[in-house]
Amino acid sequence: MKHTIALVDDDRNILTTLSIALEKEGFQIQTYLDGESALIGLSRTPPDLAVIDIKMPRMDGEELLKKLRKKTSMPVIFLTSKDEEVDELLGLKLGADDFVKKSGGFSTKVLIERIRVQLRKKDNNIEENKNIISHGKLRLDPSQLECEWDGKELPDKLTTTEFLIVKELSKRPGIIKERSQLMDVAYREDTDIEDRTIDSHVKRIRKKFKKIDPNFSAIETRYGSGYRWNVK
Repeated sequence: MKHTIALVDDDRNILTTLSIALEKEGFQIQTYLDGESALIGLSRTPPDLAVIDIKMPRMDGEELLKKLRKKTSMPVIFLTSKDEEVDELLGLKLGADDFVKKSGGFSTKVLIERIRVQLRKKDNNIEENKNIISHGKLRLDPSQLECEWDGKELPDKLTTTEFLIVKELSKRPGIIKERSQLMDVAYREDTDIEDRTIDSHVKRIRKKFKKIDPNFSAIETRYGSGYRWNVK
């Protein structure tokens, strides 16, 4: 079955170029010129992955992603025209799974490979882990990428990357997982990920759990080592 990719960008030339390239790779394509139309279209016909530009009229990429994360955990790749490191951290804090810079020579091949990495990660997680995972207040459904805490579904869904991190930590409570181990799980085929990326994901995961449990402390930071799922 073909994967469907949504492209959201106010630059028609970029939409055309990416659509042609992705269709040649066997993907089905949805295109949107602004955030508002994309929110409606993605809600009605969810794709397998969305590529979203940050700077757009009628709802920018940041606002669009915030609204999407309340409804779906589908992989999202941000397109950014800036080079500062803060843009990467901003995207991760908002719930993006990855990002590709448009400036400095935009590479369609790089974007296509990043798309394939995210889709394989999502498909492998669903195929290899079909059983419900329960531990204390935590309940994970890998087939649907759904997470519950104390019988309540998280108001903001975990992204695929966040889900993999929670699953890896919770499957062996009390065992410290180094950042490098979590990177291997969450980014199996990406060698450019740094420690701060995992830290940013964990910070966002905690924030999502605390929306339904202000006292959430299951993910413990072991300074100089990594993280572990608290057995208490």
